[in-house]
Amino acid sequence: MSMSHYFYGIVPVHDSINNENRAAILKDFPVPDFSINTEGFSLETQTHGENVDRVTFLLNEFKVERTQGASPKPYFKMKLSNHLGTYNAKMWDNNGAVDRYTPILENNSVFEISGKVEEYKGFKSITINEMNPCENEVDPFSLIACTQQSLEDFTVELHHYLNVLEEPYRTISLAAMKRFWTEFSIRPAAMGHHHAYLGGLLKHTVGLMRLARYILVHENDHYKAVLKLINQVEKVYKQELWKDLNSDTPGGNPRNLVWKDSIDHLYTMFYGMAKNRDEEVDYSLLMCAIFYHDLGKLMEYHHAGKGTREFAFLYPTADQSSLANRKPTGITMDDLGVLVGHIPYGVMLVSKIIETENIAMTLEDIHRLQHAILCHHGKLEWGANIAPKTVEGYLIHIVDYLDSRYERTEEIK
Repeated sequence: MSMSHYFYGIVPVHDSINNENRAAILKDFPVPDFSINTEGFSLETQTHGENVDRVTFLLNEFKVERTQGASPKPYFKMKLSNHLGTYNAKMWDNNGAVDRYTPILENNSVFEISGKVEEYKGFKSITINEMNPCENEVDPFSLIACTQQSLEDFTVELHHYLNVLEEPYRTISLAAMKRFWTEFSIRPAAMGHHHAYLGGLLKHTVGLMRLARYILVHENDHYKAVLKLINQVEKVYKQELWKDLNSDTPGGNPRNLVWKDSIDHLYTMFYGMAKNRDEEVDYSLLMCAIFYHDLGKLMEYHHAGKGTREFAFLYPTADQSSLANRKPTGITMDDLGVLVGHIPYGVMLVSKIIETENIAMTLEDIHRLQHAILCHHGKLEWGANIAPKTVEGYLIHIVDYLDSRYERTEEIK
């Protein structure tokens, strides 16, 4: 058995699967072959005023905005991506650029761009002077950032966690994993805040499971375990504050303060969970809910190389011809998926799997499972469909909250 650690070194990560079983798992669940190339343009390494000279980008999205003032003028606001990241950009309406470029942007995906780097209050962007559709064939999928960590390791670890669950949660989880593996292993977990790259959904899901396993299996009291995690966040936040205070522009870059405003929220969730102290925690139910909590992002997000199998599964009688000719983009909100959202989709998927696999379980257990999915954002104003009311509901939000912010502190994706 090998063991490493996660979340500032306090959460153990076990891998007890031997090489033979590892090979069998990866045969059944092959991972995408992302080309990991650290060379190329990255906005993070650029400084204010540097030239951007004919760099190839994928156009994620664009819209026309207007400047403020007495005589507002139109300009393009865009999101661009390449294999190293996603970047904000703008183009001013010089010499009628907005009218001239609008049909070009609508009909093309990959562009060669020239301009300058700008930095304002710690945030960098590109001001575009010229952009031309690429004449050479370029695979848009290759211009989306992907994880630089081992998807094979994440896949084996995920299988390890799911394979030991009690029934029916093992079958409920593995049935969806088998049906949607290609989509699940590729999809990002967000557009910008955390895990916003190909493979991000797999990594994020495994991260939540690591934290949940630490709380419920590794430690002998899940309340003490949560307090240990909160205590670690407090320590790191103090370090962030001290580092920011001694920076050239203290308070100038909010990305330096990952855990800002987190302490009070985590304690509020802890006290909410403590009101249910007499409840038994169902570890298998929680891990199954974690697998499904962001599974709806299979449909909520769009990007080049995305499949449509999940839509066909949920809507088998629908005319799906509109999906055939979608424009390839970087990571964006799906035009259809945004109308429903990943949380309702997650509940729809787990319900359909239970029905399709003919799984017998109590009405109470189905509702507890769906409740954990519906409340995992923690607060209604944060997108939760309902506030947590069970221990599993509070725990899934706590581990989701911790993992999404911790990911922003890691140096490697």
